[in-house]
Amino acid sequence: MRYREATADDLPSIAALHADSWRRTYRGAYSDEYLDGPVFDDRLRVWYQRLSSPSANQFVLVAEDGRDIEGFACAFGDADPALGTLLDNLHVRRARHRSGIGKRLVAEVARWAAANYPDSGLYLGVLEQNENAQQFYKRLGAQDVRGEVATSPSGDSVPSRIYAWSRDQVRELASALLGAD
Repeated sequence: MRYREATADDLPSIAALHADSWRRTYRGAYSDEYLDGPVFDDRLRVWYQRLSSPSANQFVLVAEDGRDIEGFACAFGDADPALGTLLDNLHVRRARHRSGIGKRLVAEVARWAAANYPDSGLYLGVLEQNENAQQFYKRLGAQDVRGEVATSPSGDSVPSRIYAWSRDQVRELASALLGAD
């Protein structure tokens, strides 16, 4: 498995993986009409913008096996004054779950965040119904810091949880999972 920064050439693969992940994981939270309809086109638009005009604090990483993208992560450095860097997306192809790809993607994001935003923690939102993801982040040391109601791209109100790692935990996460440089 190779981990590298995403390029514009990765746009279709990332959008397809993102849409598939949402269809499988967010059923019951996001409307069926959205998931069965425009989710791919919506994700294509989002990733076109992110990969063609990235913000200065954006980091997009892919896990690639040969030519196939098996997972990706997207983070925005220092996005919140209290919580720090936002891990906005983390998705791994369903057939590759529990293979270590997600763990490595989180570690790579932690390394990037520690190097570029050293005074920043790391956080993400997880839908309440996504208990598997919540357990995954807890195993990596994230703390459940609060609940909130998120709004999906189709306008649905969705209960979610915010999980976070402190600045020191971010450094430890990168070091423990990737080894010290």
